[in-house]
Amino acid sequence: MRLVSRPVRAGRLAGSVAIAVLVAAAVSGCNTTASTDTTGSIGLASTAPTESDWRREADAAGAAYRVNPRDPDAAIRYARALRVIGQRAQAASVLEQAAIRNPKSHAVLGAYGRALADVGNYSQALDVLSRAHTPDQPDWHILSVQGAVLDQMGRHDEAQRYYASALRLVPDEPSVLSNLGLSYALQHDLKRAESTLRQATATGRASVKVRQNLALVVGLQGRFEEAETIARADLPPDEAAANVTYLRQMLAQPGKWNTPGAPVGGPEVPVAAPGRS
Repeated sequence: MRLVSRPVRAGRLAGSVAIAVLVAAAVSGCNTTASTDTTGSIGLASTAPTESDWRREADAAGAAYRVNPRDPDAAIRYARALRVIGQRAQAASVLEQAAIRNPKSHAVLGAYGRALADVGNYSQALDVLSRAHTPDQPDWHILSVQGAVLDQMGRHDEAQRYYASALRLVPDEPSVLSNLGLSYALQHDLKRAESTLRQATATGRASVKVRQNLALVVGLQGRFEEAETIARADLPPDEAAANVTYLRQMLAQPGKWNTPGAPVGGPEVPVAAPGRS
């Protein structure tokens, strides 16, 4: 859920309030690196692509995919564009066929598992993601996605073990720390959530999305002015103010948000922000 609607822009405070698997990565091109949302084949590394950019990419990628549907890279590229423009069911269908044609491709399986999570097929997503890497060659991106899926299922302790495994491979990776912080928030441990998100932002490599997650957790503790200050570091003043206002309104809803620290949903699956989380 995003409070201020601007297509294909990561990092809204509200984008993590009732967090749904988007991802990420995301969030991302759905590959095992979870890092191609804003670059990839579009080639716009300096500025975030617009919705029109992504729709043109979907057209071009779709044409390439139709020429050679057995090409795993073409399928991943097409599915990434479909996801970003909101065609998540179609993206999952494309990647299902790619997984059938390329059953041993870790890149395809990682993308397919993420796509399944996008459409709410969490149990199947976990099964597919478990085959997207191996114990002797673990992929921290996939570990983080697995954690995010488990959080969506309410299995927060398990999710945190996956994040811990990912962090052993990439200590202080801000995208993993962000998901871990949100996982703590879902357990109503907002102090620990804030500490973890501050650790993520202190790396100097945190995306806009990570900082907005910190603003969320600070706001959930009732420190709205501080939350707005954090939000304003990345968002125009009107958007930052709108996000904090909306957060106040949600916290005021009887029986649902009147107790700070009770967000609904789960951490976002890793996706690349313009700059992941």
